[in-house]
Amino acid sequence: MSTLAQPVSGSTPMQTTAAPAPRSLPNATLREAYQAMTPGSAALAGQARTLLPSGLTHDSRHFDPYPLYVARAQGAMKWDVDGNRYVDYFGGHGALILGHAHPAVMQAVHAALDQGTHFGACHEREVRWAELISRMVPSAERVRFTSSGTEATLMALRLARAFTGRGKLVRFRGHFHGWNDHMTSGHTDHFDGSATTGVLDGVSDAVLLCDPNDEAGITRLFEQHKDIAAVILEPTGANFGKMPIRPAYLQLLRDLTTASGALLVFDEVVTGFRVAPGGAQQAFGITPDLTTLAKIVAGGLPGGAVAGHKEILDWLDFADTRAKGREKIAHPGTFNANPISAAAGIATLEILSTTDACARANAFAATLRERLNEVLEEEGVAWAVHGSFSGLHVFTNPEGATIRPSAFDAHDAIPAMLRARRGAGLAGQVRMGLLVNGVDVNSGPSGLVSAMHGEEEMALTVEAFRATIRALKREGSI
Repeated sequence: MSTLAQPVSGSTPMQTTAAPAPRSLPNATLREAYQAMTPGSAALAGQARTLLPSGLTHDSRHFDPYPLYVARAQGAMKWDVDGNRYVDYFGGHGALILGHAHPAVMQAVHAALDQGTHFGACHEREVRWAELISRMVPSAERVRFTSSGTEATLMALRLARAFTGRGKLVRFRGHFHGWNDHMTSGHTDHFDGSATTGVLDGVSDAVLLCDPNDEAGITRLFEQHKDIAAVILEPTGANFGKMPIRPAYLQLLRDLTTASGALLVFDEVVTGFRVAPGGAQQAFGITPDLTTLAKIVAGGLPGGAVAGHKEILDWLDFADTRAKGREKIAHPGTFNANPISAAAGIATLEILSTTDACARANAFAATLRERLNEVLEEEGVAWAVHGSFSGLHVFTNPEGATIRPSAFDAHDAIPAMLRARRGAGLAGQVRMGLLVNGVDVNSGPSGLVSAMHGEEEMALTVEAFRATIRALKREGSI
């Protein structure tokens, strides 16, 4: 059993096996090696392209020459359709803080399935689920369930506009808040705030964009606009801290919103129950007015929630709105608090609230970042691996700045990160190199650590990273 990742409640010991032989073929490029080892994925991708736009169901799975197709997963590992094994840092898009197929979560889901998948009625699990969220998350006086993180941010912003009677929203370049119309500009493009394809100009005109950590800029927005309903952000920074937010900046936002009567919304879809059992707001000691949750809140199944102060969530309350003579915000949703998602969410939150799972994932990630930076320094590559809590991000230094990996300050590199195209160039090559050597990260290239990552995964990841760096050198990419 790994000393870096002891089992959490209800788990079984992780089986360890010898490291797989290197997958790189003699004299083959990384691309050639990837294609040689994944013919099953290639075949499925070809079939998918005849049925789905780009053969995809999620933009982040776009990968050249074709995406990986996975057959099964367990703990910190997953296996593709060709039988190749990978240390997984994709982590179900961050949803699987307890790793894949955690026994306690799976047991709860199977028990719920045996009772039915959809009742079209209230059920006991939704009450217990909300109770756990309310107990764990500082801002959660009331909870409303949704089916996804996008729906959660959409509802939070609608609540903010209703509560304040104001129309404008402030968000930060690079931050992701789902794909609803108000949240599309300024994530990976349209940094001028113009409407993205299919979005009305009038919608984007109501959104004010600001650079992360720009104290003068955000202060100026509040001076110039007296009709700001809310400020929304990822509290650790865009892409789970890839573009980190300074804690002092969070306090400035809290002060500005309080003074102006605007609401502060923490998008904790990724950070919630991952940074700490109570999310980033617990870790930083700053309580927002509203919090959006998803991914971990439903134990890796579809689901989300808006949590916040009672007087704000009361805009969804039949009796309260009737008593105050105001129009209620309508909120249907066929799969809100679905009993299967509720079962997975309850099992996950009970474990997170009673064990040190978050702390162990954070500690593993910190050690891994340190060891990967040691590889970069040993190999003489002016990149950096950075991050906070249970995240890691590979900065490939696209503009050739003078940096030392172990002393890298990601705050200074945010402008370069905003100018870089996600997943393109070296970022894609890094991901391919890691795949060839048995590690899967997302297109950042970034990764999220689970509580099930341990010593074996650490060793495999470090060696895969070293092999990738050396392969990129041989190919002349660095």
